[in-house]
Amino acid sequence: MQGFEYMEHELLISDHPAVIEESIQLTTQDGCKIQGTYFVRNGNGHHPCAVVFNCGAGIASRHYRYFAQFLASSGIPVLTYDYRGIGLSKPATLRKFQATIEDWAEYDCAAAIDWLSVRTKKTRVFGVGHSVGSILFCGAPNSSVLAGLVMIGAHTAYYGDYRQAYRLPMAVLWHGVMPVLTSIFGFFPAKLLRLGDDIPKGVAMQWARRRTPIFGPQSAGVHSERMRRLVGRLSKAEFDALILTITDDGFATKAGAARVREFLPLLHINHQLISPAQAGRKRLGHFGFFRREASETLWPIVLRHLKTQSELESVV
Repeated sequence: MQGFEYMEHELLISDHPAVIEESIQLTTQDGCKIQGTYFVRNGNGHHPCAVVFNCGAGIASRHYRYFAQFLASSGIPVLTYDYRGIGLSKPATLRKFQATIEDWAEYDCAAAIDWLSVRTKKTRVFGVGHSVGSILFCGAPNSSVLAGLVMIGAHTAYYGDYRQAYRLPMAVLWHGVMPVLTSIFGFFPAKLLRLGDDIPKGVAMQWARRRTPIFGPQSAGVHSERMRRLVGRLSKAEFDALILTITDDGFATKAGAARVREFLPLLHINHQLISPAQAGRKRLGHFGFFRREASETLWPIVLRHLKTQSELESVV
């Protein structure tokens, strides 16, 4: 069980009348403090399940706030949090700040799972994640606590799985521009390029080294032993998982979802394709699922899945 601290006095002002938002601070097993937000329906009551939400790499948790409010208002408490070095978990400067993918999975995600499991007691906890973040659940050493996964726009950050029009520019960005700028700044200045939050050097350089379909210890540099353990946990993770792939997503394509299957061979996957037309939109892309315009058409897909899975679990 990871260590954590709970800041009960940190009640945030919610713009959703049915939802209470609480600011929390987690202390991970290696002593790093990361920030999160707990969303719960006003009046509490019975919860069919609860959700730990994993953000996409380099995306702050605030961008998923309305989706978390939706689930919470429907009776499913949600914990969102920022990985170390991202969003509210960012230090005053990222220069010389140490963070790797292994840290995000082994320590940060694990601390979030433990916190929510304790907070909601006997409630079943599901992992819901976006993009690469959805894979991190399977790298947490306590992932067996989870009752299942929902993976939205899941992919493995391999440029060869992107839509053809994106492959060359993204290969140049990730494997050319990213390592150069990271070496200069001491972190990847994603904000400068309007690509989300700035990314710690360790994570950025791991991302930049990912040039082949195979992801393994060679991507981890000096942390190769930890990466071997992480890859081992990925290969042994066994869950029922819903993967939602947006048909016009240039990054998380059907090929990207197939690569996820290779990484996580023991998942029992229900893979669904979602078109922009299903949301009444012309475009969705990689982030459109979480925009408020999708609240009536797409978010209920996740809600129904979670409630159905919770009912099946209770019967078993």
